[in-house]
Amino acid sequence: MTSVAYTADLAARSGHGFSHRLAVALGRIRYQLMGGLLFAVAAPYVLRGQLEQLPDEIASYDNSVIGTFCALLIGFMIYRKMTSLPGARALTNVLPAFVTSYAVIVVLFFLLRLDYSRYQFLASFVLVVSWFALLQLVLSRLRQPTFVLVPFGRASALKSIRNIRWIDAPKPEVASDHPTFALVADFKSSEVDGQWQRYIADAAISGRPVYNAKQLMESLGGRVQVEHLSENSFGHLSPDSLYGPAKRYIDFVTALFALIGLAPFLLLVATIIRLDSPGPAVFKQRRMGYRGKPFTLWKFRSMRPAEEGSNTRDADMTKSDDERITRIGRFIRKTRIDELPQIFNILKGEMSWIGPRPETLNLSEWYEDEIAFYRYRHIVRPGITGWAQINQGHVTSVEDVRQKLEYDFYYVKHFSLWLDAMIFAQTIRVMATRSGAV
Repeated sequence: MTSVAYTADLAARSGHGFSHRLAVALGRIRYQLMGGLLFAVAAPYVLRGQLEQLPDEIASYDNSVIGTFCALLIGFMIYRKMTSLPGARALTNVLPAFVTSYAVIVVLFFLLRLDYSRYQFLASFVLVVSWFALLQLVLSRLRQPTFVLVPFGRASALKSIRNIRWIDAPKPEVASDHPTFALVADFKSSEVDGQWQRYIADAAISGRPVYNAKQLMESLGGRVQVEHLSENSFGHLSPDSLYGPAKRYIDFVTALFALIGLAPFLLLVATIIRLDSPGPAVFKQRRMGYRGKPFTLWKFRSMRPAEEGSNTRDADMTKSDDERITRIGRFIRKTRIDELPQIFNILKGEMSWIGPRPETLNLSEWYEDEIAFYRYRHIVRPGITGWAQINQGHVTSVEDVRQKLEYDFYYVKHFSLWLDAMIFAQTIRVMATRSGAV
């Protein structure tokens, strides 16, 4: 899969002057790590010695240096993995990546009863986050991913992807004018003539990157096109990685702690909903769940009950400006507070924090009749938030559902801790700003 970071490097290499050289330098791993070592390890070590005015505790100093060094490496690996995914916002992923790595090291030190300096760890964390945030801010200003399009088949559909520069090449001579950019062609198109075939072959032999339009659409767009299921498309038809079972335990433990910590807040929200409009505080609805088994989903009620005799299918579809949404409902939907009762669904094993959103039984049956392979999305547990939610939002038609399904298939295909981490980070951003696709 083509990473966003790699495609951005392709664009940087075509520039000229100081900005080009700076973008290339800052984009290299060794320079990023050198800066990280300076801010995460060296600077906190020096600052501690100058500011703490304490006797020199050799063990504490050494442990802190080793710990911050390990936290830097782990955080950097998580960060690189997260930002290689399509749709990843580098600045958004800096904080969760290093929060995770530093938390792991601190917990490990606590369990092993090792001495360490809290000040040194805190200073290291603040400085390294600031370094990588500044680094990505500068890089985002200096470079833009760029590709040369071979004008056949479905390659032109890639132009719908934003924040990418696309260069049309009606003839091989035009493509030759941009030798530093990767070529993109629809390999299945029968329209590619002999001249283009020879040019593409020569470009690949010479070391120039050449990508299949379908693969690039998946990589940059974060969607698997719904045509047919095959091992070529998915690698396997079941996400049987070790992460699957581990995720269930992670979900259960985190949901249990969340329920204990949020119990007073949940009672407060329920009381406000009852006072705001008539009806129960909690809304229950049958949804299609894991492995195609129906279950009862819990949510805080954010809408007035549907009128008797209303179209069930239309009632199941919620629009952003739906007139049935109550005053408090509009707020809890925007902040995703209405989803919190699904913690009980997670504890029961019916849902996960992250996964494809479960549909109502009526809509699920309708979609299965209209869209081939729709049931394949049930191969993983449904989630409170998911890949489709951070990229698309509400759906109101079969065509919207088809696009949502492509996002769901991408999630199934790339089911991993890294993808879940990125979805979590993007969801937190949406909740904090009360804007976005979720």
